[in-house]
Amino acid sequence: MTLFEELQWRGLIKDMAGEDLAKVLNGEPITFYWGTDPTADSLHLGHYSSLVTAKRLAKAGHHPILLVGGATGLIGDPRPTAEREIISKENLLKNLEGIKAQVSNIFEGKAEVVNNYDWFKGYELTDFLRDVGKYINVNYMLDKDIIRRRLDSGITFAEFTYTLIQGYDFLWLYENKGCILQAEGSDQWGNITTGLDLIKKKTGKEAYAFTMPLVLDKYGNKFGKSEGNALWLDRNKTSSYELYQYLINVDDEMVISYLKIFTFLTPEEIEELEKSNKENPHLREAHKALAREIITDLHGEEAYLEAVKISESLFSGNIKDLTSKQLEDAFKGIEPFVAKEENLVDFLAEFGVCSSKREAREFINNGSISVNGDRVTDLEFKVKKNDAIEHKYVVIRRGKKKYFIGKFV
Repeated sequence: MTLFEELQWRGLIKDMAGEDLAKVLNGEPITFYWGTDPTADSLHLGHYSSLVTAKRLAKAGHHPILLVGGATGLIGDPRPTAEREIISKENLLKNLEGIKAQVSNIFEGKAEVVNNYDWFKGYELTDFLRDVGKYINVNYMLDKDIIRRRLDSGITFAEFTYTLIQGYDFLWLYENKGCILQAEGSDQWGNITTGLDLIKKKTGKEAYAFTMPLVLDKYGNKFGKSEGNALWLDRNKTSSYELYQYLINVDDEMVISYLKIFTFLTPEEIEELEKSNKENPHLREAHKALAREIITDLHGEEAYLEAVKISESLFSGNIKDLTSKQLEDAFKGIEPFVAKEENLVDFLAEFGVCSSKREAREFINNGSISVNGDRVTDLEFKVKKNDAIEHKYVVIRRGKKKYFIGKFV
């Protein structure tokens, strides 16, 4: 299977530009680029799908340039509904450094990272309009899908010119870095074609591009979003355990396509996992492979194994195997109640584990209450700080799946 054929098999090519793109991708090493604006100090899982494709091209021998938009980030790519909030230069610089570090880590330092602010900072407006603006017709820009959709609600001049700036990025990289191909998510197709047209008109030569379909869940929501919050690549924003829980629970209908998009497993390995997913779905082998490949690539094998340990310890009730830091990862987003030493019946009722002391006694008598993994059936049992995990946390499990966490201060 050639590189181009594999990209197609994995569902990674939507739009294409340039004569015989397959020959270019399958041939001698070329320089290509993928870019993003530093709208946050971390990329998220949606970005990672494109980065994996770029990494796939790099593994095939092509030279990757990863562009972080210090200039374009100051303006903001037009959104379908409203103008983006302007980011201060200080925050943008912080975001830029964070993303550069992430990209360098994912590519193991083998990708060239550039900042388009470097070639825009001394570019005078009149020169830009003469060198770039005269080559792109206004009617052509108005026909861009993202601009056309904003005409009724209104679009600022800054947003309107964004496509010119990104188009110039491609031209600059073409002329100064020998970059002949751009690979982006399909939402960037309009900006990509501006760059292709600019290169053609300015140099008389042809460049290439392809887009990847946006990764969605079965309901059409962007992959990597959870209740409106992105799954960040930064471990301090989204822990390996959180990532593991999301990936291990993706819909059965989608897991094989995600394996194709996000992992470097071979077609044969993925086909074997697809077979297992159909014949023994309860084993969740495909889901486990998806979590293992993504987390290991992003955070390392040790982080992946820790995420598995946390998950298995919570499932089995072996809470005492976990450190306080691991518990904090497991219960991230849940504010622990302030625990105190007292009889378990009173404790359960006071902190809302049970609705009343009567219900607390019933749960204890039925063996439905565990404290730090130990089942408690003694109505006189007392919760003590010395018994807490690292003298800090007490984890109550009610039934099989309902967890509560308290913290001694």
